[in-house]
Amino acid sequence: MTALAPTLQAFFTDRLALQRQASGHTVAAYRDALRMLIVYAAQHAGKAPSRLDIADLDAQTVGAFLNHLENERGNSARTRNARLAAIHSLFGYAAVRHPEHAADIQRILAIPPKRYGKALITYLAEDEITALLAAPDLATWTGRRDQALLVLACQTGLRATELTSLAIGDAHLGTGAHVSCLGKGRKQRITPLTPATVTVLRSWLAERGGLPADPLFITRRGTPLSRDALERRIAKYTGIAAKTCPSLLEKNISPHTLRHSAAMRLLGAGVDTSVIALWMGHENTATTQVYIHADLALKERAIARTAPQDTTPGRYQPADDILAFLDGL
Repeated sequence: MTALAPTLQAFFTDRLALQRQASGHTVAAYRDALRMLIVYAAQHAGKAPSRLDIADLDAQTVGAFLNHLENERGNSARTRNARLAAIHSLFGYAAVRHPEHAADIQRILAIPPKRYGKALITYLAEDEITALLAAPDLATWTGRRDQALLVLACQTGLRATELTSLAIGDAHLGTGAHVSCLGKGRKQRITPLTPATVTVLRSWLAERGGLPADPLFITRRGTPLSRDALERRIAKYTGIAAKTCPSLLEKNISPHTLRHSAAMRLLGAGVDTSVIALWMGHENTATTQVYIHADLALKERAIARTAPQDTTPGRYQPADDILAFLDGL
């Protein structure tokens, strides 16, 4: 057996699972990235994947794989960087276990992430949110479930996975109403609920029933609502809402759009970005700065504060005595 196989196994079982206690989503993302790398390297080396060694995954091979992701698989620079992060994590772990490959590993770790342009975020205006929330048919069970889901998403800004992972016991609707979720990095987060959201959730829970450990949002078969199902529901209601609010057709609306909309609501209400970062579960407040860049009204208010209203634009004109002095030189 080559050194790669046990190192790869130990990376997932020891490093990710035990030492870092990585979430299932992180493990899955790393697994997919490294699986693609190994398949690519095996094809180009003419070996079975199980016969690959660490030396077969040199910097040249990794670089060619990253180019393959962008040029042949059509991955974005952002996705390419995410794959590279998984590769860096594996080889950072391998560097300690296999110092004999230190030179090759250092060359891999030196591969930089690719810079890319960041587009402004997409979010919904108040009239668009109103139209979307009015789209579900409240005469049906699924419509009432979906309205509760959309109201909660637009008000709390929870991530798609956080929403679909909520249990009944995570919704606390008494004094100090809030939802509790396990976010990125296994960080527990509590998000307050408005009275309007509490009313909708109480109505849904009265119909939903179940035990505290049961999923909050379920299908007709009683299984937890999946992320794919959430995306399909949002797409359906966007189409319905666009009949009364055509501007929705100009936007690519996803669960993350609703998350952005919640953050923009907070920013528009004058909430400090450090508070918004805590609300959204951002580990770094720099992540929250994207909302400031997207808020045109905030920039317009800044201009209004810095530009004196009674000042007429023009060039500086010196006083007459100064002109007389200069003319006399």
